[in-house]
Amino acid sequence: MRKSHPIRRVVLATAATVSGVVLLLSLKPASDPAAASAAGAAPQQTAPGRQTPQGGQQGGAQAAAGSGTVTGDAAQTQYGTVQVRLTVAGGKITKAEAVQAPKGGLSDQKTQLSVPKLNQEAVAAQSARIDAVSGATYTSAGYKKSLQSALDKVKASSAGSGGSSATSGSTGSGGSSGAARARTVTGKVSQTQYGPVQVRITVSGGKITKAEAVQAPKGGLSDQKTQLSVPKLNQEAVAAGNADIDAVSGATYTSTGYKQSLQSALDQAGG
Repeated sequence: MRKSHPIRRVVLATAATVSGVVLLLSLKPASDPAAASAAGAAPQQTAPGRQTPQGGQQGGAQAAAGSGTVTGDAAQTQYGTVQVRLTVAGGKITKAEAVQAPKGGLSDQKTQLSVPKLNQEAVAAQSARIDAVSGATYTSAGYKKSLQSALDKVKASSAGSGGSSATSGSTGSGGSSGAARARTVTGKVSQTQYGPVQVRITVSGGKITKAEAVQAPKGGLSDQKTQLSVPKLNQEAVAAGNADIDAVSGATYTSTGYKQSLQSALDQAGG
């Protein structure tokens, strides 16, 4: 028993050593491929993921530049509200539509007659200088006013997005001054026999791009005269670029007050 005891120890130690070597050999091949596959999979998954969002953002920004839908301000007319929406692509009007137009009674017929023609003219002219449709003067005037408002918004957005690139190729001050010069000026209040008249104009590049009466005679017959005269006076102010415009027949006092306030606004804007 004493002689066999050391032999047992040797046998057990040898068996333990062999078992350990076998375990090491069996584990090493299994762990290496797994580590290699995990290391190789990580770059393949993350690399495309990092590139795709960058490419998507750049493509989206380029597609949106100079494109989109713009809705002009609602223009009130004697027979109802007119509001125009434009679809713009590459800086050009590709579609024009009236999202609001006079309704009810005879207005339905006039709207159906005039709006499709006005839409076509807006796309063809690429501006608000379009002819009024005969028999739908008020609707045409409201359409042109809302159309001009939408065009002003298009210009403002394009100036904000493309202003830096436009100036980089020029003298610098020329491109930025176009946006800086666009401003709104309100003339002094002109008192008339039937109430105050006050005109606000938007001036860009030394030209009137928009004119509106922020105050006009109200109440009774004055409401009709204001609705009759103010849209025409606004159009004439933009077309003439000065206060030398014709008075509207039947609204002499309102026309006179309008011209006085318009001249005051022009004086503030530098003529």
